[in-house]
Amino acid sequence: MDFGKAFSFPFEDADWLKKIGIAALLIFIPLLGMLWVSGWSLEITKKVIRRDPEPLADWDDFGGYLVRGFQVFIIGFVYALPIILASTCVSVIFPAAMDPNAADEAGYAAIAAMVCVYCLVIIYSILLAFVIPAALGHFANEGKFSAAFRFGEVFGLVRAAPGAYLLALVGNIIAGFIAGLGVILCAVGVVLTMAYSQAIIGHLNGQAYLEATANAAMEPVEAI
Repeated sequence: MDFGKAFSFPFEDADWLKKIGIAALLIFIPLLGMLWVSGWSLEITKKVIRRDPEPLADWDDFGGYLVRGFQVFIIGFVYALPIILASTCVSVIFPAAMDPNAADEAGYAAIAAMVCVYCLVIIYSILLAFVIPAALGHFANEGKFSAAFRFGEVFGLVRAAPGAYLLALVGNIIAGFIAGLGVILCAVGVVLTMAYSQAIIGHLNGQAYLEATANAAMEPVEAI
């Protein structure tokens, strides 16, 4: 896995400024903008998996990117449902734990339950950071929304290349820092660095998927 390539590849494209610039402009659009850019990032993942020599996707399919961006949002939401449910449980348990009128045993039990829920949320959140890139890579490769929810295959990808998905996670964190650096340059800097960070994430997810399929002795399947 070429970690550094994910950060340098956009600038190897002759039209990188136009492609990143369009992504940056779209981010200004509330809600829909990030969906468009998420779909564009997924296209980069697909191009990396296909070993396209120019993986920085062009903006020639606005409608398709918007649809796939919404699908990316749904995938993240579904995988995050256990965290949402756990947070709901904590909101119910917390008043009981803090109630001064509750019996000591009940209060301690509520506090213990709340701590257990928080620990499970932390563990699941770490797992999610590995699994979602694998789910997105599977979706990008097969072109089928259902591929992201073939849980056995998705977890199999993570098991096949945990190191690659760890690097993808590290890269995602670095990309987040890069996106935040744009604050120094005000609004224009923010959207430019956010667009660039989405390109990085797309490339890393594609690389991790390639390594996982290679380790599992599976060839990426051409989309139908």
